[in-house]
Amino acid sequence: MRRRVFGDAVISLCALLALLLMLVSIDPRVRMQVASAWDGSDTSTTSVSKELGDISTVVLSAIQDHGIDNAPLMIFTAAATVLVLFMLRT
Repeated sequence: MRRRVFGDAVISLCALLALLLMLVSIDPRVRMQVASAWDGSDTSTTSVSKELGDISTVVLSAIQDHGIDNAPLMIFTAAATVLVLFMLRT
């Protein structure tokens, strides 16, 4: 049971990283924000949490912008995700 939970967590983390990599390759705003966070020399806790907050704001903005531009594709992707989840559950 514990092994399955760990495997599911790893798969979820890989999916989030894949999403971030796709957004970095598509949107220059996300690319600049991730690059500035990566090059930062200050590693204090408040700085890290601020950088993560800034990156998440830019990522959500990019998702919203690209979602509006490609609304039919986003609807298809959402429906496909729901169908795959139901398929995997049964």
